[in-house]
Amino acid sequence: MQKAVYIFRFDSDILKIICRRFKLRLAKYIEENQIVCQAAMIPSWNFQYVLLYFMVAQLNVNYVRAVWPLGNSSNIQLLGLFDNLSNKSESSSLSIHSRAMFKSALLLSRQYNITIGGQFIGWQSAETNGNIIDALSKTCQALSFSNIVGIVGPGLSREAYLVVDFGKTIGIPVISYSVTDPDLSNRNVYRNFFRTVPSDNSTALAIVKLFARYNWTSCIVIYQNDAFGTGGSKIINEAFINNNLIVDQLIIFDIVTLRIRGDLKNYLTNSPARIVILWVQSSYIKSILENAIQHDLMAPQFTWILCSSISLKNFNETFYEKLIGSFSIEPVTASVVDAPINTTLLNAAYQIWQQYEPETFPGATNVNSYALFAFDATWTLIKSLENVCATLKNNSYSCLSFIGSSFCFHRRFVHSDLLLNTLCRTDFLGVSGRIKFNFNVTDRIIGSYYYAQNVQPSSNGSDFVPVLQYSDSTDWKTFKQTNVIIWPGSSLVPPTGRAILEGITLRIGVIESPPFTIVTNVIDEVGQNTSKLTGYVPDLIQLLADKIGFIPNVQLAPPNQTYAGLVQEVVNGHYDIVIGDVTITATRRELVGFSNAIFDNSLRILMRKTPDVSIEMLAFLKPFSHTLWLLVLGACVYAGLLICFIERQDNEMFQNRSILSQITMSIWYSFGNIVGYGVDFHVNTAAGRLITAGLYMLSLILVATYTANLASDLTISKSKDSISGIHDIKNGKMPFNRIGIRMGTAGEDYYLREISFGSRSYYPLKSRQEMYDSLLAGIIDASFMDIGTAEYMTNNIYCNLTVIGEDFDKGVFGIVTPKEWLYAKDLDVNILLLRESGDLDDLRQKWFQKRNCLNLDETSIAMQINSMGGLFLIFTIGTFLSLLLFLWSKRFIIKHNLLNLLRRKKFLFKKKVKMVKYSSKTSNHTENSRIPLSTIVRLRP
Repeated sequence: MQKAVYIFRFDSDILKIICRRFKLRLAKYIEENQIVCQAAMIPSWNFQYVLLYFMVAQLNVNYVRAVWPLGNSSNIQLLGLFDNLSNKSESSSLSIHSRAMFKSALLLSRQYNITIGGQFIGWQSAETNGNIIDALSKTCQALSFSNIVGIVGPGLSREAYLVVDFGKTIGIPVISYSVTDPDLSNRNVYRNFFRTVPSDNSTALAIVKLFARYNWTSCIVIYQNDAFGTGGSKIINEAFINNNLIVDQLIIFDIVTLRIRGDLKNYLTNSPARIVILWVQSSYIKSILENAIQHDLMAPQFTWILCSSISLKNFNETFYEKLIGSFSIEPVTASVVDAPINTTLLNAAYQIWQQYEPETFPGATNVNSYALFAFDATWTLIKSLENVCATLKNNSYSCLSFIGSSFCFHRRFVHSDLLLNTLCRTDFLGVSGRIKFNFNVTDRIIGSYYYAQNVQPSSNGSDFVPVLQYSDSTDWKTFKQTNVIIWPGSSLVPPTGRAILEGITLRIGVIESPPFTIVTNVIDEVGQNTSKLTGYVPDLIQLLADKIGFIPNVQLAPPNQTYAGLVQEVVNGHYDIVIGDVTITATRRELVGFSNAIFDNSLRILMRKTPDVSIEMLAFLKPFSHTLWLLVLGACVYAGLLICFIERQDNEMFQNRSILSQITMSIWYSFGNIVGYGVDFHVNTAAGRLITAGLYMLSLILVATYTANLASDLTISKSKDSISGIHDIKNGKMPFNRIGIRMGTAGEDYYLREISFGSRSYYPLKSRQEMYDSLLAGIIDASFMDIGTAEYMTNNIYCNLTVIGEDFDKGVFGIVTPKEWLYAKDLDVNILLLRESGDLDDLRQKWFQKRNCLNLDETSIAMQINSMGGLFLIFTIGTFLSLLLFLWSKRFIIKHNLLNLLRRKKFLFKKKVKMVKYSSKTSNHTENSRIPLSTIVRLRP
């Protein structure tokens, strides 16, 4: 087996310190392992001790660079661009692992005897430091002195734009293993660009689906101000908009000053979102998280989602609890989610890596995923070059020919189009999964995989643990080896993703408005006179406090406070929220926010009841005039006389009757047909039938007309108010100065908007009590009032007031909140839950269904005795007359019965007298024969 050759380069100051501590000679060890030592101004024998220290103690590999077989011996080379992050330990594994797999792929192609024009493919690698000019300079330098036919890298998005444009000029492909900027996905603009790592387009979609999984709706994005950060934040924002989600804040992390632009605490605490997506390079994550921990912006209030995991060992142990519950979402290879990979290639690459650089090989399960993307990027170029050269055997130009001068900007790869087209048709199973490109986008179109890691407690304090896995062909699901997810605050319940009111103390403004808020004075336990609040609003506050968990500090507004003033108090910050019968209007919306509806409302007109003191005994006769009633009576008599004249000879009912009886029967016949209830006999002649038909027609019209007019008159008699509804007020049927309007209410807004068109011509009122007093005193005739309060007051307190007309200006009451309030979503959700559970309906029934007044609903049109008294009087007179008539017809029988009754009573009286006399005689005889007790002598036995 070939021996490894190592070149160690050390900082001279470090070497001096180490050399003073170790005095062993290792010449034999150095010779056997072909170790070459280089350092300036250090005696050669000191290197032996330094090497022993590093080999035995296994110092950080950032100070060690292993030497692989020379890659520049071939005339055909690939250039690898890798980040120079040796001083940034959080990201060093990405650069070291990716470089090792890049070289392993090229050495593996030699093992597989893949040659281009009879030569193995060589390589060059260059380190970049994030400076785009430095990346361009090193790329140009490599191309000026070598036949570079493809570039693997660079590692950063901001470097990629310039390198890709440079490669486009030369005509060579650029395949990145870690650049994810979504703007680079456009194949029409970046024709020579490819990438094996999933782009941010896929990452944004995965994040959206993660939000859908946990019903999160908004987030805050912190991103770095370069191509990687701006591109990622842009695509996340677009994905959220397309899926009805919200990016509430976009916060910039300046990679020059290494600070957040602005006040991070102010940004986060004033945002309703509680999910923070940190879209920065891994090297910046630690400082941002430490800043967030210092301002108490981590668990349990916020859930952080990082774009990559980092080592948590460098954090202070006191920070571990705050880090628990954080997440990272990172692209991974197919094997992590149990999708197929090319294990043959992977194992062969690992063997090469271990052979030439064993000190950096972390074990097969700990290799950075980006290193596998780097291998597949390299292998894609190798296979495409092989295919291109296989098709150009008879071409006049070599398959790897360049034209132009050797200066990098003047060179041009001859078969650029053929190579790029071959790359677009790439389709093979790589070590990270299936690699497939097409002519539409620069991204791999199959094989985007992610896993979410969760910071959980461990034996070492805390660590990232995989908990969820994602595939673009499926969705998020539980990771195969995960049992539980630990959420911020060490909770097992997923957070809501929004600011919640639990534990927050709220200053709640309320205003006296029965039955919404009823104020009663009571004497407390210490004898103090205090105000007790009851009603719909206090009950609602208690329901919300029990459900949400906030701490209510209820404050009663002054009696002279208007509703407009209440809204302004929220604007001024005197109250956190106001709960009451506050109508949601457009004007108020401009100043404050409102919750979901807590009460459906409309306006009604409030007026005094009109006393009904008139008594009209003959009101039922009003439908017809006196003349018409006389005409109907005349028609009845006239028709009766005709019937008597025509029928008296031919109808059996008229036989053997006096002329008066015949006339009476005929008039009865006529009356019965007119009112439509029939009579006791039928006419027998044709003339009689003709008269009967006329009576039927007369009945049809008269009865229908009477019924309609009677109903109309009785209805009108019930509507004795001067107006019947809001339309009468709009039409000016009531003087405007007789209409009382409370200032600063939704009723005033309606009056000015719909009735007076801005003119304050109404009678101004300052309070509800003034309104009631003014109505009762006759100062005003009408006022506007919310339907709930109006019905309660007229049914329970002011029984001599009433509401008239139909509802108008329908709206809802809502809880007044500050504009764009943090907790608006939490409050709205819980109000909806109360509505869906029926609790709001129960409250409404409890406080608005009471009725203490005895009067009936004033909107009823029920007829009273006064309206129909005359009808019943006539009925009573008729029954009295019929009784007299009956008695007159039975006068002889009644007289005979009365005489018999008198004789019977006289006979019974005489008999009773005789029996009394006889009883008296018998009693006297008995008394005389009775022996006194004193005369009785007791005999002895």
